[in-house]
Amino acid sequence: MNQILDCIIVGGGASGFFFAINYAENHPDHTLVILEKSKHVLQKVKISGGGRCNVTHAEFEPKPLTNHYPRGEKELIGPFHTFMTGDMMAWLNDRGIELKIENDGRIFPVTDTSQTIIDCFVNEVNKHHIEVKTSQNVVSFDFQNDMWNVKTKDDTYHAKQLVISTGSSKKIWEELGRLGHKIIPPVPSLFTFNIDHPQLTKLQGLSLDTHINLFKDATCAKSLLESDGATLITHWGLSGHCILKLSAWGAKLLNDLEYNFFIVVNWLQGLSLDNVVEQLKTQKTQSSKKNIGNQNCFNLPKRFWHFMLDESRVDVNKNWADLSKQDIIEIAQNLTQFQLEVNGKSTFKEEFVTAGGVDLKEIDFKTFSSKKQPQLKILGEALNIDAITGGFNFQSAWTSAFVAAKV
Repeated sequence: MNQILDCIIVGGGASGFFFAINYAENHPDHTLVILEKSKHVLQKVKISGGGRCNVTHAEFEPKPLTNHYPRGEKELIGPFHTFMTGDMMAWLNDRGIELKIENDGRIFPVTDTSQTIIDCFVNEVNKHHIEVKTSQNVVSFDFQNDMWNVKTKDDTYHAKQLVISTGSSKKIWEELGRLGHKIIPPVPSLFTFNIDHPQLTKLQGLSLDTHINLFKDATCAKSLLESDGATLITHWGLSGHCILKLSAWGAKLLNDLEYNFFIVVNWLQGLSLDNVVEQLKTQKTQSSKKNIGNQNCFNLPKRFWHFMLDESRVDVNKNWADLSKQDIIEIAQNLTQFQLEVNGKSTFKEEFVTAGGVDLKEIDFKTFSSKKQPQLKILGEALNIDAITGGFNFQSAWTSAFVAAKV
């Protein structure tokens, strides 16, 4: 292609499309093209939130919002003052997309399908006559004579400005590294824990509010990380918000440990060992003639309670009056200090997130421009920015794209 465009966007995902739409609105006389490697665009949008698209989160203040980003917390404060979660909701509402806020703060289209968001973006791209080229695998790019030259396997494109919005693309990171950017080695984030405990995993589907501490080895001498929240028991181990937060904040650490470590679970978030001992003693006094297997004072699911009794070597057919002092201590310890060994990880659904990417020191966060190369902007997960689950990764994509498209 001999035409010199105003802008080339490499990557037809969330940040690439959102940048293109906003850039076209801000610069209606400019020419631009989106180059996407695969045959389909917006694939991560399609699968996010179990196919419902968790577009953002109901956190409406910049500083608290940044607390959900293990990498990028400080850098995103300024951009979030320009374009926040509420701004994204308003942007979609202006285009006829009705949203809903769920109890956990996640925000979805009321249609409960990601196709609603995809159709909105595609319609906007078509309205602004933005060219989208799929099956365009970019193999190299360089800046010469005040112009970017972008080579794919089939063609060469030229533009005054280049925007990288390819997410965690090893090839694109290599090219950026060749041009002088420092790339923080990528490691997985947002993953679940594999645990070999057949009796526990038989309880798959149960979710409890927990507090979890993470340790390097079985001595559990010094906690490396801790997290609160819902923990979901699965057929391979543990998942849920509490586990995903640990995986995000500990992405580099857990990679260094080769995903072999120990956790100590308090299945009764907010209650200490002493609290639980006292409650069990009270239950023993008040329910002395009742069967221990049929009643517990913590509103735990019956099958989980039976699991706890079994782990404590307490017969579920006993009456409360039959519990010894040691029985009570054993039960309390298992409820509040349950140690598990983690051996490996599993991807969280299909929503793979990577910690790593372009070093944030090399980006001007007023424009998301490279400090190393002229007329180059880098967006979304191509940067060393990632967040916990809940719509936060999409919000950083929307924000980086919106801010970058202003100038």
